[in-house]
Amino acid sequence: MPSILVDLAYITSAALFVFGLKLLGSPATARRGNALASTAMLLAVVVTLAHEDILDWRTIGGGILLGAILGAALARTVAMTAMPQLVGVFNGLGGGASAVVASAEFFRLAGADALPVPDATTIALSTLIGTVTFSGSAVAFGKLQGLVSGSPITFPFQNAFNLLLFVSLLGLAGYLATGASHPGAYLLLAGLAFLLGILLVIPIGGADMPVVISLLNSYSGLAASAAGFVLGNYILIISGALVGAAGLILTQLMCKAMNRSLANVAFGAFGTAAAVGPGEDQDRPVRSVGAEETAMLLGYSGSVVFVPGYGLAVAQAQHEVRRLMDLLEARGIQVRFAIHPVAGRMPGHMNVLLAEADVPYDRLFDLEDINPDFDRTDVVMVVGANDVVNPAARDPGSAIAGMPILDVDRARNVVVVKRSLSPGFAGIDNDLFYMEKTMMFFGDAKEALGDLVKELRELD
Repeated sequence: MPSILVDLAYITSAALFVFGLKLLGSPATARRGNALASTAMLLAVVVTLAHEDILDWRTIGGGILLGAILGAALARTVAMTAMPQLVGVFNGLGGGASAVVASAEFFRLAGADALPVPDATTIALSTLIGTVTFSGSAVAFGKLQGLVSGSPITFPFQNAFNLLLFVSLLGLAGYLATGASHPGAYLLLAGLAFLLGILLVIPIGGADMPVVISLLNSYSGLAASAAGFVLGNYILIISGALVGAAGLILTQLMCKAMNRSLANVAFGAFGTAAAVGPGEDQDRPVRSVGAEETAMLLGYSGSVVFVPGYGLAVAQAQHEVRRLMDLLEARGIQVRFAIHPVAGRMPGHMNVLLAEADVPYDRLFDLEDINPDFDRTDVVMVVGANDVVNPAARDPGSAIAGMPILDVDRARNVVVVKRSLSPGFAGIDNDLFYMEKTMMFFGDAKEALGDLVKELRELD
């Protein structure tokens, strides 16, 4: 294939990546953005294989077919509650693939007395970042899936040990970057990087999983970009850099949404506060309501705001919320959804969840846009959310002090759909539950909202 055609294909692919990333910024255009980015990668793969004369159409065609089947099966079968785990797996596989590419290149060149310094440097970086991403993502998957404790796992002098391990890795990477083709040093680098990935994620609690997911996504992009340098492939460098930069920006936004620094997330072992279980505080009574009372409150209001949380995803109640929205709007009631940046277990979790139920995008409002309107809202219905609506964030002495929250306590009435009074990931009690204006609708979110739908249909 002529070089000019290869360059044009790469430029086209890079442009599609940029436009696809831009479209991913809105739920309304995210599917189109994903399709553009996928097309860009397919174009890059086909052109690279054809240009490098390493193309076996039967093998490549079989791989594409197998990947398409697996992707379609996962898209159809993976529940929304398991989507963060799936993203964690994707991150890990991306980082692992970059490390495998780097290792293959290292052992291909290892027969020489010394590796070219540029090649050796990029191989060391790709191996380090890719392996950390792979093992770290595996632990994140285990935490999200319940295979590993979601609480922070710590041991004495953990941060000091991690720092020592990181410095050792930098030393090994520097040694290999000089062109040393020592297989033992390379394998030691990979092994220590694998260990570091595990140790970096185990002290991070469930409350910080959105940050971990976005950070590991950034790592996978940086590993891919480094692998692009290893292979001398420009489009891999560009696409990896785009993913890495986007992941870092998203990580910063997630930290800002929790009023936390990245260092505090990584080393703070957040979530170890003593939990206050249901019924332990007998001096703070709550008002409990059922479906009939809640339906009357909603049906005769003028405006309703739903606040979805992880409990909604667990119960798979997004379709019941959509039915409620339709019934309320048919009665002339204004319905909106308040989306907190870190609600759920990955960035955009609630947006994707509601999109699955075909909730119109113009009904979704970010924290900054909806907060000024709560004091003019008749009813706020909190479904499965906890820490993101906890007024304790305004208390300087609270464990979540300064965290931006949805100001639902300023609405005229609040209904909280929840199984119990148990605390959220932060491990602290929620003051919202005990306010006079708050009514607790205890039960599974899907069943509770289903009962509400039935009661609303019976209202005159």
